[in-house]
Amino acid sequence: MNGFTTVIGLEVHVQLATQSKLFSPAPSGALGDPNTRVHAIDLGLPGVLPRPNAAAVELAVRAALALGGDVQRVSRFARKNYFYPDLPKGYQISQFESPVCLGGAVPLGAGRSCRLQRIHIEEDAGKLVHGELGTLVDLNRAGMPLIEIVGEPDLRAPADAQAFLLHLREILRYAAVSDCDMELGSMRCDANISLMPIGSDRYGTKVELKNLNSPKMVQRALEYEERRQAAILAAGGRIAAETRGWNDEAGESRPQRSKESAPDYRYFPDPDLPPLVIDDARIEAQRARLGELPQQRRDRYRSAFGLPEHDVVALTQDRAVGEWFEAAVQTGVDAKTASNWIQSDVLPAWRDRGGPLAEFPVTPQRLHELLQLLAQGTLTQVTARRVFRHMVAHAGSAATAVQQLGLSRIDDADTLAPLVAGALAALPEAAAAVRAGKERALDALKGHVMRATKGRADPDAVDRLLRAALAAD
Repeated sequence: MNGFTTVIGLEVHVQLATQSKLFSPAPSGALGDPNTRVHAIDLGLPGVLPRPNAAAVELAVRAALALGGDVQRVSRFARKNYFYPDLPKGYQISQFESPVCLGGAVPLGAGRSCRLQRIHIEEDAGKLVHGELGTLVDLNRAGMPLIEIVGEPDLRAPADAQAFLLHLREILRYAAVSDCDMELGSMRCDANISLMPIGSDRYGTKVELKNLNSPKMVQRALEYEERRQAAILAAGGRIAAETRGWNDEAGESRPQRSKESAPDYRYFPDPDLPPLVIDDARIEAQRARLGELPQQRRDRYRSAFGLPEHDVVALTQDRAVGEWFEAAVQTGVDAKTASNWIQSDVLPAWRDRGGPLAEFPVTPQRLHELLQLLAQGTLTQVTARRVFRHMVAHAGSAATAVQQLGLSRIDDADTLAPLVAGALAALPEAAAAVRAGKERALDALKGHVMRATKGRADPDAVDRLLRAALAAD
């Protein structure tokens, strides 16, 4: 931005993948009929006592380890006091002075990273639903376990903010901490942005952006806000300290409320919750469950399989995809061949069907069986993909699909010769072009034969017969 340095910091809330809420036995998940996943503890009714969810604490520790943070052996819960209709207790249980993790970093790519200030555990608030009847309160989300990941103001471009979120989401999904679905609200981001003159070390007035529902939307909103602030400053104006909501349809941010002074949440230690003590054994148990992270897997795929960079990235964006790939290689499929089929056929079909990849009807072993039929000459590339689609739709083995579809490679000359003659008769101009030395015209003749056999003809056999017939004329 001409004359200015952009300073961006992100605060990301991530919903932890637990079966129940943070302090109550109510089932987790904000979906379903409104106010059907609510417990007395979530409502803060008199006499109830919160009890920390051990699984949520374990996932918070795992997230901290995945991001290179320093897990605090002792942390404390605090009450964050404010009034809002979707906060029935009148306070939110969070962590303030003593978070569960300090430090850490999120990679941005190309060897760069953004430092983290802290990660803390907190419960979610409910949700307000605005409609014709007015504003309604749904408390299904109240008490859901969250971690808040607070980044340092290290980002200098909106594209870096998108990279931050993409890498963070990838790491947390690998660690099985959360599904990080921004559209469903299990990962939510607030972005802070300010501009300062180039060469200055004094940050400008910060503006907070909300209503950001995807990494791309975060980048778009920050790019707009970057231009808006630069224009005001270039004209000699001042930036208002405020919260602005992003309207993606209009492509602009709009003021929501002033932030001239920091809100006083009157934090104090929660008297119902003792300090959270995490011993070394629990930390090491989560380190063992963490497994291989994306960058480690990419490094291994480059060295162990010799795959090109495009393949390495495609196979490691999702842990399940990498595991499927490795299972296919273990059956005997060549690594590059497995990668090609996964990218061109398996992943598109899986995304169309939905559901876990582990339940995809074509297993790595069945792909191996299909590729064996291709290698043996029973199928062509065209018919092999028809068989694959049939296996996706009907399950079963490759051999069963070949039988049901009536597919096998045609390579005997007696069957193909009349079809070759038919191609020469149907495409005399292409035949003449080949005789004149234009090799590419041969593809049209081959294509005619392949269409006549619905892709079952052996391409090499067709090529030999065509050349022989052309040479004989």
